[in-house]
Amino acid sequence: QVQLVESGGGLVQAGGSLRLSCVASGSIFVMNVMGWHRQAPGKQRELVAAISSGGRTNYADSVKGRFTISRDSAKNTVYLQMNSLKPEDTAEYYCYIEMVGRSYWGQGTQVTVSS
Repeated sequence: QVQLVESGGGLVQAGGSLRLSCVASGSIFVMNVMGWHRQAPGKQRELVAAISSGGRTNYADSVKGRFTISRDSAKNTVYLQMNSLKPEDTAEYYCYIEMVGRSYWGQGTQVTVSS
């Protein structure tokens, strides 16, 4: 069993910042990839950012220069620092990990950016 618990979502004004955290627990082995997706109402889920076990990062074009992903492998935790938030960043944000050929997902945390 693997559990992912996100925190840090909320309501923020445009231009503001939020920091999301996701802690993995349970039967944790080497997490090859940790990352975040998001899904806005009426839209498909999309990749926001991901980070490999070696520290390689990947970002959606829409968040490059504004969001920063990081991980603390000793704490089984991945972070998403979100700056200069825009109303179009409003979505449910989901943490995920890839481990031993499988993907695991958190329950999501809501981020709402008001204009």
